[in-house]
Amino acid sequence: MNEASVVTDSVDVPCGSFEPRAPLRVPYGGAEIGAILLADPGSDDVRDDGIVGRSRALSNVLAEVEMVAPTDATVLICGETGSGKELIARAVHNLSGRRANPFVKCNCAAIPASLFESELFGHERGAFTGAVAQRVGRFELASRGTIFLDEIGEAPLELQPKLLRVLQEREFERVGSSRTVHTDARLVSATNLSLPEMVEAKRFRADLYYRLAVFPIHVPPLRERPEDIPPLVRHFARHFAARMGRRIKWILPSAMDALVGHSWPGNIRELQNLIERAVIRSAGDRLDVPVSGIDEGIGAPRTRAAHSTLEEAERAHILATLKETRWVISGPSGAAQRLGINRSTLQFRMKKLGIEKPTLGERVRE
Repeated sequence: MNEASVVTDSVDVPCGSFEPRAPLRVPYGGAEIGAILLADPGSDDVRDDGIVGRSRALSNVLAEVEMVAPTDATVLICGETGSGKELIARAVHNLSGRRANPFVKCNCAAIPASLFESELFGHERGAFTGAVAQRVGRFELASRGTIFLDEIGEAPLELQPKLLRVLQEREFERVGSSRTVHTDARLVSATNLSLPEMVEAKRFRADLYYRLAVFPIHVPPLRERPEDIPPLVRHFARHFAARMGRRIKWILPSAMDALVGHSWPGNIRELQNLIERAVIRSAGDRLDVPVSGIDEGIGAPRTRAAHSTLEEAERAHILATLKETRWVISGPSGAAQRLGINRSTLQFRMKKLGIEKPTLGERVRE
Protein backbone atom coordinates (compact mmCIF):
# COMPACT_ATOMS: atom_id res chain seq x y z
CA MET A 1 0.00 0.00 0.00
CA ASN A 2 1.50 3.34 -1.01
CA GLU A 3 1.33 6.43 1.20
CA ALA A 4 -1.32 8.10 -0.93
CA SER A 5 -3.76 5.27 -0.24
CA VAL A 6 -3.75 5.77 3.53
CA VAL A 7 -7.25 6.66 4.73
CA THR A 8 -8.11 7.82 8.22
CA ASP A 9 -11.48 8.22 9.86
CA SER A 10 -14.52 9.14 7.77
CA VAL A 11 -17.00 11.70 6.55
CA ASP A 12 -20.37 11.59 8.27
CA VAL A 13 -23.45 13.23 6.79
CA PRO A 14 -25.81 14.07 9.66
CA CYS A 15 -28.52 12.09 10.62
CA GLY A 16 -34.73 16.68 22.51
CA SER A 17 -33.64 15.87 25.30
CA PHE A 18 -35.27 13.63 27.75
CA GLU A 19 -35.57 13.34 31.49
CA PRO A 20 -34.09 9.98 32.60
CA ARG A 21 -35.82 8.02 35.31
CA ALA A 22 -34.25 6.65 38.46
CA PRO A 23 -33.09 3.01 38.39
CA LEU A 24 -36.06 0.68 38.77
CA ARG A 25 -35.92 -2.03 41.46
CA VAL A 26 -37.28 -5.48 40.72
CA PRO A 27 -39.59 -6.45 43.60
CA TYR A 28 -40.25 -10.03 42.58
CA GLY A 29 -39.96 -12.54 39.76
CA GLY A 30 -36.80 -14.17 38.44
CA ALA A 31 -34.51 -11.46 39.79
CA GLU A 32 -33.33 -11.07 43.36
CA ILE A 33 -35.18 -8.70 45.67
CA GLY A 34 -33.92 -5.14 45.19
CA ALA A 35 -32.19 -5.85 41.87
CA ILE A 36 -31.82 -2.94 39.46
CA LEU A 37 -33.78 -3.29 36.23
CA LEU A 38 -31.81 -2.69 33.02
CA ALA A 39 -34.02 -3.76 30.15
CA ASP A 40 -36.98 -1.40 30.58
CA PRO A 41 -37.98 -0.57 26.96
CA GLY A 42 -39.90 2.51 28.11
CA SER A 43 -36.83 4.18 29.54
CA ASP A 44 -33.77 5.32 27.63
CA ASP A 45 -30.89 7.42 28.87
CA VAL A 46 -29.68 8.51 25.43
CA ARG A 47 -30.23 11.95 23.96
CA ASP A 48 -30.72 12.45 20.25
CA ASP A 49 -27.04 13.37 19.93
CA GLY A 50 -25.94 10.09 21.55
CA ILE A 51 -24.85 11.60 24.87
CA VAL A 52 -25.78 9.61 27.99
CA GLY A 53 -26.03 11.05 31.49
CA ARG A 54 -27.86 13.38 33.84
CA SER A 55 -25.17 14.77 36.16
CA ARG A 56 -24.82 18.48 36.85
CA ALA A 57 -21.28 18.42 35.43
CA LEU A 58 -22.51 16.99 32.12
CA SER A 59 -25.46 19.39 32.07
CA ASN A 60 -23.03 22.30 32.40
CA VAL A 61 -21.07 21.02 29.41
CA LEU A 62 -24.23 20.66 27.32
CA ALA A 63 -25.30 24.19 28.29
CA GLU A 64 -22.00 25.46 26.86
CA VAL A 65 -22.58 23.39 23.72
CA GLU A 66 -26.01 24.94 23.24
CA MET A 67 -24.49 28.38 23.78
CA VAL A 68 -21.73 28.12 21.17
CA ALA A 69 -23.30 25.77 18.59
CA PRO A 70 -25.38 28.42 16.72
CA THR A 71 -22.26 30.55 16.16
CA ASP A 72 -19.35 29.84 13.81
CA ALA A 73 -16.72 30.19 16.56
CA THR A 74 -13.91 27.63 16.71
CA VAL A 75 -14.31 25.26 19.65
CA LEU A 76 -11.55 23.45 21.56
CA ILE A 77 -12.78 20.42 23.53
CA CYS A 78 -10.43 19.33 26.32
CA GLY A 79 -10.66 16.16 28.37
CA GLU A 80 -9.07 12.86 29.21
CA THR A 81 -8.92 9.94 26.80
CA GLY A 82 -12.26 8.15 26.55
CA SER A 83 -14.31 10.95 28.15
CA GLY A 84 -16.58 11.49 25.12
CA LYS A 85 -15.03 14.46 23.33
CA GLU A 86 -16.16 13.32 19.88
CA LEU A 87 -19.79 13.13 21.01
CA ILE A 88 -19.54 16.71 22.25
CA ALA A 89 -18.09 17.75 18.88
CA ARG A 90 -20.99 16.06 17.10
CA ALA A 91 -23.43 17.83 19.39
CA VAL A 92 -21.90 21.20 18.45
CA HIS A 93 -22.42 20.33 14.78
CA ASN A 94 -25.92 18.89 15.19
CA LEU A 95 -27.15 21.96 17.08
CA SER A 96 -25.68 24.40 14.56
CA GLY A 97 -27.00 25.79 11.30
CA ARG A 98 -24.52 23.51 9.51
CA ARG A 99 -26.17 20.27 10.63
CA ALA A 100 -27.51 19.52 7.12
CA ASN A 101 -23.94 19.52 5.78
CA PRO A 102 -21.08 17.05 6.38
CA PHE A 103 -19.38 16.43 9.70
CA VAL A 104 -15.83 15.49 8.68
CA LYS A 105 -13.63 13.93 11.35
CA CYS A 106 -9.89 13.42 11.30
CA ASN A 107 -7.58 11.99 13.96
CA CYS A 108 -4.32 13.95 13.79
CA ALA A 109 -2.42 11.22 15.65
CA ALA A 110 -3.37 8.62 13.03
CA ILE A 111 -1.91 10.53 10.07
CA PRO A 112 1.78 10.14 9.19
CA ALA A 113 3.56 13.48 9.24
CA SER A 114 4.43 13.09 5.56
CA LEU A 115 0.74 12.83 4.64
CA PHE A 116 -0.70 15.37 7.07
CA GLU A 117 -0.82 18.24 4.58
CA SER A 118 -2.33 16.05 1.87
CA GLU A 119 -5.03 14.66 4.20
CA LEU A 120 -6.18 18.10 5.31
CA PHE A 121 -5.73 20.13 2.15
CA GLY A 122 -5.67 17.54 -0.66
CA HIS A 123 -3.19 17.01 -3.48
CA GLU A 124 -2.94 17.03 -7.26
CA ARG A 125 -2.08 14.02 -9.39
CA GLY A 126 1.69 13.51 -9.47
CA ALA A 127 2.30 15.84 -6.51
CA PHE A 128 4.44 13.11 -4.89
CA THR A 129 5.26 9.43 -5.30
CA GLY A 130 2.05 7.45 -5.13
CA ALA A 131 -0.26 10.38 -5.89
CA VAL A 132 -1.91 8.67 -8.88
CA ALA A 133 -5.04 10.82 -8.79
CA GLN A 134 -6.28 14.14 -7.47
CA ARG A 135 -7.46 14.01 -3.88
CA VAL A 136 -9.84 16.42 -2.15
CA GLY A 137 -8.72 17.30 1.39
CA ARG A 138 -10.74 17.31 4.59
CA PHE A 139 -11.14 21.09 4.76
CA GLU A 140 -12.56 21.11 1.23
CA LEU A 141 -14.92 18.23 2.00
CA ALA A 142 -16.14 20.02 5.13
CA SER A 143 -16.94 23.32 3.41
CA ARG A 144 -20.28 24.65 4.74
CA GLY A 145 -20.12 21.90 7.36
CA THR A 146 -17.85 21.10 10.33
CA ILE A 147 -14.37 19.61 10.44
CA PHE A 148 -13.40 17.87 13.67
CA LEU A 149 -9.67 17.53 14.32
CA ASP A 150 -9.22 15.07 17.14
CA GLU A 151 -5.92 14.94 19.07
CA ILE A 152 -4.93 18.34 17.67
CA GLY A 153 -1.91 18.36 19.98
CA GLU A 154 -0.35 15.71 17.71
CA ALA A 155 -0.37 18.01 14.65
CA PRO A 156 3.20 18.37 13.28
CA LEU A 157 4.77 21.65 14.39
CA GLU A 158 6.04 22.45 10.89
CA LEU A 159 2.51 22.29 9.44
CA GLN A 160 0.79 24.32 12.14
CA PRO A 161 1.28 27.64 10.25
CA LYS A 162 -0.83 26.21 7.41
CA LEU A 163 -3.57 25.32 9.87
CA LEU A 164 -3.43 28.84 11.23
CA ARG A 165 -3.74 30.27 7.74
CA VAL A 166 -6.82 28.25 6.83
CA LEU A 167 -8.45 29.36 10.09
CA GLN A 168 -7.67 33.02 9.59
CA GLU A 169 -7.97 33.39 5.81
CA ARG A 170 -10.24 30.41 5.03
CA GLU A 171 -8.06 29.49 2.07
CA PHE A 172 -5.31 27.03 1.18
CA GLU A 173 -3.59 25.32 -1.76
CA ARG A 174 -3.59 21.61 -2.50
CA VAL A 175 -0.20 19.91 -2.46
CA GLY A 176 1.29 20.29 -5.94
CA SER A 177 -0.99 23.17 -6.96
CA SER A 178 -0.72 26.96 -6.95
CA ARG A 179 -4.47 27.49 -7.21
CA THR A 180 -6.04 28.87 -4.04
CA VAL A 181 -9.05 26.95 -2.71
CA HIS A 182 -11.56 28.64 -0.41
CA THR A 183 -13.43 26.83 2.35
CA ASP A 184 -16.27 27.70 4.70
CA ALA A 185 -15.63 24.86 7.16
CA ARG A 186 -16.12 25.40 10.88
CA LEU A 187 -13.34 23.92 12.99
CA VAL A 188 -13.93 21.96 16.19
CA SER A 189 -10.83 20.38 17.72
CA ALA A 190 -10.13 18.17 20.72
CA THR A 191 -7.16 17.19 22.83
CA ASN A 192 -6.27 15.19 25.92
CA LEU A 193 -3.04 17.15 26.30
CA SER A 194 -2.35 20.48 27.99
CA LEU A 195 -1.80 22.77 25.00
CA PRO A 196 -0.62 25.68 27.21
CA GLU A 197 2.12 23.41 28.56
CA MET A 198 3.01 22.39 25.02
CA VAL A 199 3.18 26.07 24.02
CA GLU A 200 5.61 26.69 26.89
CA ALA A 201 7.68 23.70 25.76
CA LYS A 202 7.76 25.10 22.18
CA ARG A 203 5.88 22.04 20.91
CA PHE A 204 2.76 23.92 19.85
CA ARG A 205 2.39 27.38 18.30
CA ALA A 206 0.95 29.99 20.64
CA ASP A 207 -0.88 31.83 17.84
CA LEU A 208 -2.58 28.62 16.69
CA TYR A 209 -3.55 27.73 20.26
CA TYR A 210 -5.25 31.09 20.81
CA ARG A 211 -7.06 30.74 17.48
CA LEU A 212 -8.29 27.24 18.38
CA ALA A 213 -9.36 28.14 21.92
CA VAL A 214 -11.89 30.85 21.06
CA PHE A 215 -14.45 28.82 23.01
CA PRO A 216 -12.92 26.04 25.14
CA ILE A 217 -15.11 23.28 26.58
CA HIS A 218 -13.79 20.98 29.31
CA VAL A 219 -15.34 17.50 29.44
CA PRO A 220 -15.04 16.20 33.01
CA PRO A 221 -13.73 12.65 33.53
CA LEU A 222 -16.18 9.96 34.57
CA ARG A 223 -14.84 9.86 38.15
CA GLU A 224 -16.06 13.46 38.60
CA ARG A 225 -19.61 12.57 37.54
CA PRO A 226 -20.45 9.18 39.10
CA GLU A 227 -24.18 9.93 38.72
CA ASP A 228 -23.75 9.20 35.02
CA ILE A 229 -22.46 5.66 35.59
CA PRO A 230 -25.85 3.90 36.14
CA PRO A 231 -27.37 5.40 32.97
CA LEU A 232 -24.25 4.44 31.03
CA VAL A 233 -24.39 0.89 32.41
CA ARG A 234 -28.04 0.56 31.35
CA HIS A 235 -27.29 1.97 27.90
CA PHE A 236 -24.28 -0.25 27.20
CA ALA A 237 -25.97 -3.35 28.63
CA ARG A 238 -29.00 -2.88 26.36
CA HIS A 239 -26.79 -2.11 23.37
CA PHE A 240 -24.52 -5.15 23.66
CA ALA A 241 -27.35 -7.47 24.70
CA ALA A 242 -29.27 -6.55 21.55
CA ARG A 243 -26.17 -7.03 19.41
CA MET A 244 -25.42 -10.46 20.89
CA GLY A 245 -29.02 -11.66 21.11
CA ARG A 246 -29.03 -11.81 24.92
CA ARG A 247 -32.00 -11.13 27.23
CA ILE A 248 -30.30 -9.31 30.10
CA LYS A 249 -32.75 -7.58 32.42
CA TRP A 250 -31.15 -6.76 35.76
CA ILE A 251 -27.99 -6.19 37.79
CA LEU A 252 -27.20 -6.71 41.47
CA PRO A 253 -27.09 -3.50 43.54
CA SER A 254 -23.69 -4.54 44.89
CA ALA A 255 -22.35 -4.77 41.33
CA MET A 256 -23.73 -1.34 40.45
CA ASP A 257 -22.20 0.09 43.64
CA ALA A 258 -18.82 -1.35 42.64
CA LEU A 259 -19.09 0.27 39.22
CA VAL A 260 -20.06 3.64 40.70
CA GLY A 261 -17.20 3.43 43.21
CA HIS A 262 -14.48 2.72 40.64
CA SER A 263 -12.24 5.62 39.53
CA TRP A 264 -12.38 4.73 35.78
CA PRO A 265 -9.02 6.04 34.56
CA GLY A 266 -10.08 4.96 31.05
CA ASN A 267 -13.36 6.85 31.46
CA ILE A 268 -16.40 5.91 29.36
CA ARG A 269 -14.39 3.75 26.98
CA GLU A 270 -13.17 1.60 29.88
CA LEU A 271 -16.72 1.25 31.25
CA GLN A 272 -18.04 0.37 27.80
CA ASN A 273 -15.45 -2.39 27.39
CA LEU A 274 -16.21 -3.79 30.84
CA ILE A 275 -19.96 -3.94 30.17
CA GLU A 276 -19.34 -5.64 26.82
CA ARG A 277 -17.27 -8.24 28.66
CA ALA A 278 -20.02 -8.60 31.26
CA VAL A 279 -22.65 -9.21 28.58
CA ILE A 280 -20.47 -11.91 27.02
CA ARG A 281 -20.17 -13.59 30.45
CA SER A 282 -23.89 -13.39 31.21
CA ALA A 283 -25.82 -16.58 30.50
CA GLY A 284 -29.18 -15.62 31.99
CA ASP A 285 -31.17 -12.48 32.81
CA ARG A 286 -28.58 -11.06 35.22
CA LEU A 287 -25.72 -8.86 34.02
CA ASP A 288 -22.70 -10.78 35.28
CA VAL A 289 -20.30 -7.94 36.08
CA PRO A 290 -16.74 -9.17 36.82
CA VAL A 291 -16.53 -7.09 40.00
CA SER A 292 -13.34 -8.79 41.18
CA GLY A 293 -11.66 -7.82 37.92
CA ILE A 294 -12.36 -4.11 38.19
CA ASP A 295 -9.58 -3.41 40.66
CA GLU A 296 -7.25 -5.95 39.03
CA GLY A 297 -7.27 -4.11 35.73
CA ILE A 298 -5.41 -0.98 34.77
CA GLY A 299 -6.48 1.91 36.92
CA ALA A 300 -5.98 4.07 39.93
CA PRO A 301 -7.07 2.79 43.35
CA ARG A 302 -10.77 3.02 44.06
CA THR A 303 -10.10 5.29 47.01
CA ARG A 304 -10.22 8.71 45.42
CA ALA A 305 -8.20 10.33 48.22
CA ALA A 306 -5.27 7.94 47.83
CA HIS A 307 -3.25 10.78 46.27
CA SER A 308 -3.40 14.40 47.36
CA THR A 309 -3.41 15.78 43.80
CA LEU A 310 -4.55 14.62 40.37
CA GLU A 311 -0.97 14.97 39.12
CA GLU A 312 0.28 12.58 41.83
CA ALA A 313 -2.45 10.09 40.93
CA GLU A 314 -1.53 10.30 37.25
CA ARG A 315 2.17 9.82 38.03
CA ALA A 316 1.45 6.75 40.20
CA HIS A 317 -0.85 5.30 37.53
CA ILE A 318 1.74 5.72 34.74
CA LEU A 319 4.54 4.32 36.93
CA ALA A 320 2.49 1.25 37.82
CA THR A 321 1.71 0.59 34.16
CA LEU A 322 5.35 1.03 33.12
CA LYS A 323 6.43 -1.49 35.75
CA GLU A 324 3.80 -3.97 34.56
CA THR A 325 5.13 -3.69 30.98
CA ARG A 326 8.80 -3.79 32.12
CA TRP A 327 9.19 -0.22 30.85
CA VAL A 328 8.21 -1.10 27.30
CA ILE A 329 6.45 2.02 25.97
CA SER A 330 5.34 1.21 22.42
CA GLY A 331 3.99 -1.89 20.70
CA PRO A 332 0.83 -3.95 21.28
CA SER A 333 1.91 -4.87 24.83
CA GLY A 334 3.48 -1.54 25.69
CA ALA A 335 2.43 0.97 28.32
CA ALA A 336 1.04 3.44 25.78
CA GLN A 337 -1.35 0.80 24.42
CA ARG A 338 -2.48 -0.20 27.92
CA LEU A 339 -3.07 3.40 28.92
CA GLY A 340 -4.99 4.10 25.72
CA ILE A 341 -2.74 6.98 24.62
CA ASN A 342 -0.15 7.59 21.91
CA ARG A 343 3.54 6.85 22.46
CA SER A 344 4.47 10.52 22.01
CA THR A 345 1.77 11.55 24.48
CA LEU A 346 3.07 9.10 27.08
CA GLN A 347 6.65 10.29 26.59
CA PHE A 348 5.52 13.90 27.00
CA ARG A 349 3.63 13.11 30.21
CA MET A 350 6.61 11.13 31.58
CA LYS A 351 8.89 14.10 31.00
CA LYS A 352 6.36 16.48 32.54
CA LEU A 353 5.90 14.27 35.62
CA GLY A 354 9.61 13.58 36.04
CA ILE A 355 9.37 9.86 35.28
CA GLU A 356 12.66 8.38 34.09
CA LYS A 357 13.43 4.80 33.07
CA PRO A 358 15.48 3.15 35.84
CA THR A 359 18.77 1.44 35.18
CA LEU A 360 18.91 -2.34 34.90
CA GLY A 361 20.27 -2.61 38.44
CA GLU A 362 17.46 -0.48 39.84
CA ARG A 363 14.86 -2.59 38.04
CA VAL A 364 16.38 -5.80 39.44
CA ARG A 365 16.09 -4.39 42.97
CA GLU A 366 12.42 -3.54 42.33
